[in-house]
Amino acid sequence: QQAAIEQVRPGNHWNDPHNTAIGVLTRGLVSLGLLKGSVKKLIEKEAYRAYFMHRTGHWLGMDVHDVGDYKVEEEWRLLEPGMTLTVEPGLYVAAGSKAAKKWWNIGIRIEDDVLVTRTGCEILSQGVPRDPGDIEAIMGSGA
Repeated sequence: QQAAIEQVRPGNHWNDPHNTAIGVLTRGLVSLGLLKGSVKKLIEKEAYRAYFMHRTGHWLGMDVHDVGDYKVEEEWRLLEPGMTLTVEPGLYVAAGSKAAKKWWNIGIRIEDDVLVTRTGCEILSQGVPRDPGDIEAIMGSGA
């Protein structure tokens, strides 16, 4: 997620955060043994989609899933100051999948709301815990 957020800046394409997330997640899936093979080839074959089947984000505005084109004339739209989007890559391991049983029924997806600024981005949801340890501590506290 952090690597994807770093791609949210003016002049980058809408798809840059997504492509970055795909790379990070695929490397992680290989490291954990959930996918086997060359990261490059796994990405080309979209093998990651067994665990990451959605996009990394969507427009955020007047509605939670705001309207707006992601492509203009078949090209990914360039990010501009004032645009707001979510960055929420996630992984899901379904029971019965090819993954080892110890991974079944695990899913994680943390959303940040991000504003494109003139010089980069601002995380609007900055005060919300995103670190896995912080989230697990909150969940374990019964809060």
